[in-house]
Amino acid sequence: MGFVELFLIAVGLSMDAFAVSVCKGLGMQRLNMGQAVVIALFFGGFQALMPVIGWAVGAQFAHFVSTYAHWIAFALLAFVGGKMLWDAFHEDEGEDAGPFKLELGDLLMLAIATSIDALAVGVSFAFLDVAIAPSAALIGVTTFVLSLAGVALGHQFGSRWEKPATIVGGIVLILIGVKVMLEGLGIL
Repeated sequence: MGFVELFLIAVGLSMDAFAVSVCKGLGMQRLNMGQAVVIALFFGGFQALMPVIGWAVGAQFAHFVSTYAHWIAFALLAFVGGKMLWDAFHEDEGEDAGPFKLELGDLLMLAIATSIDALAVGVSFAFLDVAIAPSAALIGVTTFVLSLAGVALGHQFGSRWEKPATIVGGIVLILIGVKVMLEGLGIL
């Protein structure tokens, strides 16, 4: 898997964290860059950690399923992308960002929740024999940058970008999954 594919996966995985960061930015009366960096560090750190955990678990089973690796990677990426699309089109109408509070417990829960999909991607990386350290670093840095931008954009422009960002992230993950499957089948 090349840099472009890894970068697109990183962007796709970052969209949940970006959307939550936009919501966090919406609640800020005044943009606080210190708080924005803390938010971005939480999201970027967990997005980098979860693929490593998934890869470690997946590596234990990779030799059992190497024949089906492309199907497994496709299924995981399509599932995660599909879930992102489902969430984008079936959001609760009454959700409200509420007043902004930077609570570490809440950030921890949000960081874990937005990085579960990265765990599944890490499992598929093990099956595809992707180098995990540079991939996890790229995912973490990409998420950090997009989360930081998300807080600033949320503060500046409101919540109108949350849904399109989630849709784009879902579509990107599904397309990467289709590409991996077609490569595994020898079509590409």
